[in-house]
Amino acid sequence: MKRLAFLFLAMIFASIHVSASPFPAPQLTAAPESKPPQDLVANVPNRTTISLDGTWRAIVDPYEGGLHSRFFENHKVKNKQELLEYDFDLSPGLKVPGDWNMQRDSLYFYEGPLWYKYSFDYKKKDGIRPFLYFGAANYFTRVYLNGHFLGDHTGGYTPFNFDVSDTLVDGDNFVVVEVNNTRHADGVPTLNTDWWNYGGITRDVEIVEVPKTYIQDYFVQLAKGSLDSIAGWVKVAGTSGAQAVTIDIPEANIKQTVTTDADGKGTFQFPAQKLDLWSPENPKLYKVVLSGAGDSVTDQIGFRSISTSGDKILLNGKPIFLRGISIHEEAPFRGGRAFSSEDDATLLGWAKELGCNFVRLAHYPHHESMVRAADRMGLLVWSEIPVYWSIDWKNPGTLDNAKNQLREEISRDHNRAAVILWSLGNETPINAGRTAFFTQTAAEARAMDPTRLLTAAMNVTTKQGEDTRVIDDPLGQIVDVLGLNEYIGWYEHSIDTTDHTHWTTPYDKPLIVSEFGADAPFNRHGAADERWTEEYQADLYKHQLAMWSKVPFLAGMSPWVLMDFQSPVRQLPQVQDFHNRKGLVSDRGQRKEAFYVLQNFYKEKAAAAAPAQ
Repeated sequence: MKRLAFLFLAMIFASIHVSASPFPAPQLTAAPESKPPQDLVANVPNRTTISLDGTWRAIVDPYEGGLHSRFFENHKVKNKQELLEYDFDLSPGLKVPGDWNMQRDSLYFYEGPLWYKYSFDYKKKDGIRPFLYFGAANYFTRVYLNGHFLGDHTGGYTPFNFDVSDTLVDGDNFVVVEVNNTRHADGVPTLNTDWWNYGGITRDVEIVEVPKTYIQDYFVQLAKGSLDSIAGWVKVAGTSGAQAVTIDIPEANIKQTVTTDADGKGTFQFPAQKLDLWSPENPKLYKVVLSGAGDSVTDQIGFRSISTSGDKILLNGKPIFLRGISIHEEAPFRGGRAFSSEDDATLLGWAKELGCNFVRLAHYPHHESMVRAADRMGLLVWSEIPVYWSIDWKNPGTLDNAKNQLREEISRDHNRAAVILWSLGNETPINAGRTAFFTQTAAEARAMDPTRLLTAAMNVTTKQGEDTRVIDDPLGQIVDVLGLNEYIGWYEHSIDTTDHTHWTTPYDKPLIVSEFGADAPFNRHGAADERWTEEYQADLYKHQLAMWSKVPFLAGMSPWVLMDFQSPVRQLPQVQDFHNRKGLVSDRGQRKEAFYVLQNFYKEKAAAAAPAQ
């Protein structure tokens, strides 16, 4: 009997010991149900805004324990006995906007969740609807304000916003953001890319203030096929009744009023005589004021037409050759994701110095400020979503993701005259699922914006005999302008193969050679037939330019690439060192020999196209 009593007491003590473990089970919190952002507020740069840029406190969270520990509550201990295993205010800071990879050596290769927290003071205003706006965060983002879940966003390069009328308070506020840049097989882009997967809140964060009833979006452009008629629409949010909205373009003596329908949308078309049309030589922007429904917003809009005729691209009804260069959103000098107006001025300034009238902003939507700078500087723009290499073509979620990124890109930039091409993707393999995928994204783009051209960078061609290449990708039937990436002399064959290569296509459409090039670190010299030298790169450019000059349906080019950029797949020590070295300019701004080869070619092209005096 005593033995049984002893065993019973031992069991009790053992159970007490287990429950007193120094590692108690956490209070688990499941991930909140997905909640998408609200429709984008248009023209944020010209709205009333409060910047939340600066130093945000950050906690690296590789196991995503922040959900379990409820980081979003930003809890503070109330007494000495309370257990709390995180503290934003004691955690190191990260600058916003900015990628985390370049701010800490320990985060250089990091992929996973990271939590940001920022405190700010706000004064609520009668009649004002505030939105919390993110220019971009890579890649999956959850946003909390004062402990309340606002919603989430998927996609690393397009803007999103949340109505925070009910969650902002007078006085102290805090926002907590979980950003996760983990790559996924069903993502857009997918697992493999040839650029750095910069994580973080990479563009501006702002409180955008609009009236309760406000002009949510608008589209004011030349009517398709017209040089003297403006058409478009305006969308009012915050009311169910009809609203009168006036479109005023003072310098053009235009003032028109449109009445919205029950859904808040009104369409219009009216004559616009003697407009000074936007072009690279004359990047004219008009002040456009939209007012009504208790709101007023001002924009700077250029008016130009873009179309094709056979194998020609027509700007304002006249053929144009696109003297271009491809650009990654990589910051010159400091490295990392580009985000500032100084970055824009440097990169686009180099493109202008090169003699460009056109830039391909690859392989994802670049910062809005970059597109607006191109508007002012007279640089035509190819804008792309990151449908790159082999996407999960048959996955409905992947398609929805691509469509949403396309919608957000077009919504942000559809009033920018510089943008003439929406690109559906880059270097995708030919198969039935891929063609069906692009058929649907092309329809989405055309429904949203029928005034611009569609393209895609293709890279699969058919050989006819030894010397002829046929651009016959089925995607050519879907797009308006053919894009082609080819690397003769670098990834295939020798440079002199270009001397006897001829190009043809069954499509009566213009062609942009969207990529060609070769790697060369700045100041690495040698013979012209020695790879990785400036001489080799320059020689390849000479042969490539000679080859393409003989192609009658060539309408432009954007060689790869303006500046060296970081890429984890480029690993050759002392040559690449995690950089793609195909830039005509080094990441320190040093011009390579090939820069001047292309510059001279473009000077000759520009001179040949100039009207006789």
